[in-house]
Amino acid sequence: MSRYELKPRPGNGVIKAVIGWDRPLQSFFAQVFTPTEDEPDEGEATIWLGTEPGELPTPEAAIRVVEAYADIPETLAASLAADRHATIGMVDGVHQTRAKLSLFGTRS
Repeated sequence: MSRYELKPRPGNGVIKAVIGWDRPLQSFFAQVFTPTEDEPDEGEATIWLGTEPGELPTPEAAIRVVEAYADIPETLAASLAADRHATIGMVDGVHQTRAKLSLFGTRS
């Protein structure tokens, strides 16, 4: 799994945006955090995509989710693609397989 924290754009109420690759789900993920009264510095993920198998299949799909809220480094899509490429051939362990069966009713 990879995870990149992105610098939020000013003026949109966002305190953090995160993007990355989740190998067990075979999906990129994107999160946008806004402050809450209880956690003004950490906030909560008010946008969170990539929690279902294959939901965000490309780096560009994940970037589109966060690009309105955060600055996107020029190299981010290539870094995300490299993260995915580095996991080719990896298989789920016993616990990941059981979790997928429980959550999604599938092994893949």
